[in-house]
This record gives sequence, structure tokens and C-alpha cells, in this order.
Amino acid sequence: MIDHNLSTLTPRTLIQKTVKLGVLGSTKGTDLQAIIDAIADDRLNASVEIVISNRPKAYILERATNHSIKNIFISHKGKARENFDGEMTVELKKHNVDLILLIGFMRILSADFCQEWEGRLLNVHPSLLPKYAGGIDTKVHEEVLANHDTETGCTIHLVTAKVDCGTIIIQKKCTVEPDDTPDTLKAKVQKLEGKAFIEVIDRYSKTGKLE
Repeated sequence: MIDHNLSTLTPRTLIQKTVKLGVLGSTKGTDLQAIIDAIADDRLNASVEIVISNRPKAYILERATNHSIKNIFISHKGKARENFDGEMTVELKKHNVDLILLIGFMRILSADFCQEWEGRLLNVHPSLLPKYAGGIDTKVHEEVLANHDTETGCTIHLVTAKVDCGTIIIQKKCTVEPDDTPDTLKAKVQKLEGKAFIEVIDRYSKTGKLE
């Protein structure tokens, strides 16, 4: 006998959980804008709950303010790494975040913080890891050009106590053209970074999984 009730089962892919995001950043937060836009356009079922920066004048804070997103500056100066990270954890827990995104966050996180948020802490790196692991920002693009690479891109990976060594969640690629400069490569890769974050968050909202 065929059980016709099976056809009414809701597949896991239709969970559509609203994902609460916490963002850590030290610079402009360009990738954050892509996420904000995707949420505003109903392309992403998520909410940015809080943005934290260790730099008081980082534009990422102003960007958050412009979109009525709660944001705070927490100084790291004169504090042990664990203490600074602990202050961030307090704020993130206040807002019940599901995932934490590192967007241009220019600090190494403590082992305690990585353990506290294990499996929920994501970083974007401006290369196709493991290539150029440990490199930052424009210096990565300079190395890509110096080594005559024909392709580059970005990687979103889980954050662990060992820098740039966590599980790779997604990579997106682009070609390196003969007339590319570090700045043009950065612009290309940043577009990919925003798309990659949106894809990963969307997957998590639908399945409850990152991988």
C-alpha cells in the first residue's frame, strides 16, 4: 500500500530559519554591505544583530549606523587577548547570534574565543587557501601578481586557534588579467566575498548546516 501522506512531508531544505548574525570588523566592512543589501532585497533570511569593532573610527561602525544596526567599539588596548575576546563574547551572547562573521577583523582571536564559538565562527580570506595563508588585504593581491597566478579568489572558512587553517566552507574564483593591479584584484575579490558570505548564510538558514 502506498502511503500518500509521504507527499505532505516538508523537506529539510525548507526550514528557512532566520539567521542572527554578529559581525567583527576593523576596516570598511564592504562585505557587510553586500549582506545588508541581500537582506533588504529579501534574498537572504537573516538579520545583522550587532557589529563590533576594535577601532573607534572604522567605517564598518558608520556603515552599521547608516542601516540602524546596533554597533559598538571595544578597545583592545592594554588588555590581555582573552579579556578583550571575553568582552566581545558578552555582547554577542546578549544578542543571541547564530553565526559570527569576521569581515576585515585585524586581530588574532584567542583559543578560548575560538572554542566558545566553535563551528559558528567564519572568516573570509582574500585568496584561495591554503595559498597565501597568513597574508592580509592588499599584500595578498600583490603576491598573486608577483607570482604570475592566473586565478585568484576568496575563501570562507571556519576559524580555529591556528590562523587560516580551519575547515574550508566555500571558495569562489576569478581570473587574473594581464592588466590587473592589486587594487583591481581587490575589487574583484571583494565582490566574490560578498556573494560567498550570502551563499553560506543562505545555506545555513535552509539546512542548519554550514557545509
